[in-house]
Amino acid sequence: MNLKRLSVGILITLIAGATLAFIKPDDELVTKIIAQLDKWRTDHPQEKVYLHFDKPYYAIGEDIWFKAYVTIGSEHKLSAYSETLNVDLIDDNDSVKRSLKLPLTAGLAAGDFALADSMTEGNYRIRAYTNWMRNEGEAYFFNKTITVVNGISNKVFTKTAYAYSTLNDKQKVTAITTYTDLNGIAYVNKPVSYEVEINGKSIARGKGVTDDKGNLTVSFTTGQAVSITSGHINTEVKLDEKHTIAKAVLIKTLSNKVDVQFFPESGNLINGVFEKVAFKAVGADGLGVDIKGFIADDQNNQVAPLGESHFGMGTITFEPESGKNYKAHITYADGSEGVFDLPKAVDNGYVLSVNSMRDDKVFVSIVPGKSTGNGTASLSGLTLIAQSGGELCYAGKSKDGATSFSAAIPKNKFPSGIIQFTLFSATGEPLNERLIFVQNSDQLKLAVSSEKQNYKPREKVTINLNAKNSEDKPVVGSFSASVIDESKVTTDETNESSIFSTLLLTSDLKGYIEKPNYYFTNVSNETKDNLDALMLTQGYHRFEWKQLLADKFTPIVFKPEKSLEVTGHLKTFGGKPVPNGKVTLFSTSGGTFIIDTVADAEGKFTFKDLVFRDSIKFVIQARTAKDRKNLDITLDNVTPQPVGPNKNAPDIQVNINDGASAYLLNSKKLYDEQVKYGIGNHTIVLKEVVIREKRENPFKNSSNLNGPGNADQTLTSKNLMYGGGMLSQILQGRLTGVIFRNGTPYSTRSPGTPMQIVLDGTYVGSDFLDNLNVNDIATIEVLRSIGNTAIYGSRGAGGLLVITTKRGGESVYNKYAPGIVTYAPKGYYKAREFYSPKYDDPKTNAQMQDLRSTIYWAPGLLTDKNGNTSMSFFNADAKGTYRVIIEGIDADGNLGRQVYRYKVE
Repeated sequence: MNLKRLSVGILITLIAGATLAFIKPDDELVTKIIAQLDKWRTDHPQEKVYLHFDKPYYAIGEDIWFKAYVTIGSEHKLSAYSETLNVDLIDDNDSVKRSLKLPLTAGLAAGDFALADSMTEGNYRIRAYTNWMRNEGEAYFFNKTITVVNGISNKVFTKTAYAYSTLNDKQKVTAITTYTDLNGIAYVNKPVSYEVEINGKSIARGKGVTDDKGNLTVSFTTGQAVSITSGHINTEVKLDEKHTIAKAVLIKTLSNKVDVQFFPESGNLINGVFEKVAFKAVGADGLGVDIKGFIADDQNNQVAPLGESHFGMGTITFEPESGKNYKAHITYADGSEGVFDLPKAVDNGYVLSVNSMRDDKVFVSIVPGKSTGNGTASLSGLTLIAQSGGELCYAGKSKDGATSFSAAIPKNKFPSGIIQFTLFSATGEPLNERLIFVQNSDQLKLAVSSEKQNYKPREKVTINLNAKNSEDKPVVGSFSASVIDESKVTTDETNESSIFSTLLLTSDLKGYIEKPNYYFTNVSNETKDNLDALMLTQGYHRFEWKQLLADKFTPIVFKPEKSLEVTGHLKTFGGKPVPNGKVTLFSTSGGTFIIDTVADAEGKFTFKDLVFRDSIKFVIQARTAKDRKNLDITLDNVTPQPVGPNKNAPDIQVNINDGASAYLLNSKKLYDEQVKYGIGNHTIVLKEVVIREKRENPFKNSSNLNGPGNADQTLTSKNLMYGGGMLSQILQGRLTGVIFRNGTPYSTRSPGTPMQIVLDGTYVGSDFLDNLNVNDIATIEVLRSIGNTAIYGSRGAGGLLVITTKRGGESVYNKYAPGIVTYAPKGYYKAREFYSPKYDDPKTNAQMQDLRSTIYWAPGLLTDKNGNTSMSFFNADAKGTYRVIIEGIDADGNLGRQVYRYKVE
């Protein structure tokens, strides 16, 4: 515990005779709270993850570059608790398209995702977490929604506007979709067929023709109570006799209904006491809706106007009267109106008011309501606690007979971030809670400079960084930097994730926060007011006080990953443990190594402290203590993290191409230029996508990363010959471009590299086929082309066979013979190095146009003892404004972010 922040003292009274005493050293409740918070922080240290990306959105064919920062505790020091980070790329169908396991060094890692040109455009999300963070749940993972557009193969671009109305007690939705080409030219008089799917069910079908502006109108109805989890208008537009293009239009919401909620500062409205009340207006799409209006009593007397709202949130202050009810009369931007009930006020309770608007102090006051019709409640025995991340920052206790009190607490007693104030009764029951956000001046001072402000295309640029702490002392820190061309990538800094908004704000809240970086960009009294309104609408859920004080902690299921390991059990074929067996783990992938261990009395064995890359293959051999090999090796499968609901679903965009025309055109030019000079791995771009009909999908359980059934060749159980024989013999001659040698499949495109076998989502040995019974197989998918293998990275070098069994995805690994198995676990991904052309090098292709939107990416900047570092790179061909974003952290957990711009003319 940081004792310098703990202020256990006297609360200054508002009225004479109501003094508050110091907390005694042996105060039972405060002593218990301190002990339980300390236990929680020790046993459940809170890790957080932030990913710094090179830019806010991407195009098919590009790379996503990121730097990971993993911190621990309320001081946000880099974590050494976990040494492995998981990062997933998830599509808008909640399917994990790519998963990376990155080694952490002092809480830092770099990674990247290649957006293969076989992928589809859409709303993707990236989540990042350590195994330890899984104990707290996915709500506390890093989670960012990104849009991925496609200017390479798209022939049709859509933009859809929705309108909503009520028809015969049903919700009517009208969608007007505009169809254009890449240059924005409308597709006029084109036949379109469509099908509306809501939550996986077809609710409407029809046909139409685009009008003279390329518009098609589709209307459908749903029940009023229907809530949407997924929805699309699947359309097919016929451009000509040879080209029918399938386009799916996202349905994000089924109504324009606005929900308005009210949040009294202390949890309840108390009659006879002035109290601040926050309001929050949210549309059906999850985004805030700005409103106007006023509060009126049940006699329709106006009591208070609603304050200004931002992202649909604001505050009002008024004094409710006993026996009266209150309503909010709301006016929306379109002139429509609504009426909402406020929570009913009560006589008993306390109003806990906290004001953190001053730069140097936090003011706290507590006022009681009436205990009876003619009496006044006292504050006897109350305890006020403030904590951040499990660290006690303040504690105060009232004196017997006190009727009101307040405190002025120096802000330097608190760390920057979310602070939870809680008022406890004399018996230790939490009565009131209030969250505030403290923005101290403790961020790093980053001075970014260049030799000049104006450069030429392809000219060399050196960016210098000097980092100091709030006391103007130079710091040693780790930083990442991105340079982008703003003429191609338009940015909205308020809508970006930043190291401040993530580690200080969103990582501690379960709910969605709209444009979180708004609160950290150009900080003013207005942004502070709006941030306080946000805090009033949120709750703290890292722990619940009642469970904490009752010593009921969240059970620890997932341990921190210090390194990679392989574990399993030795059993007889009858299922009994084989004690003290000898187990050998060896591999010849990337060099030979061998490790031995001995199983325990229960037959369990463990190989710890392993470090291996993602494409390694192990052979595990075991013998009994008497050197017999007739035993069964069962490997422990690591349960993957399921994909839960998207916390940031409101960030999903219906019209992902809206406002991205320049970016799309540039990505197409860049792609064409790369193809012209033979740079990059590109597939054959399909110009036509036709959907004829829907059938039961036999590949629905497939683990194919390209999507079930998306393969160069597919076979189902109906295509396979039932009966005896080795599977390799049965498949010989049936798979196009695949040959078999000693039961191992090889693609004719890569005859020297065996094909990778993926069995129910598990990577197994290439010689595993003949251990399978043909009668157990549901489907086989053959992946040979670059377009289908690229997403598998190095595993796809020789092609893949994706096999799904009839056992519904049950994991199986390769068992050669009794006492021997092969195993291809997920290893560490080695991040690629960002390519930056050097135009002073004669080997650089000077003829090729440089159309990059990310000019430079440097994830490994380190400042020296004087706080200095620098980076050098060459500009691209485009003229305009180049934007440099540098973020990072020092050894003390101080955070820094700076944006710098220069011109290319």
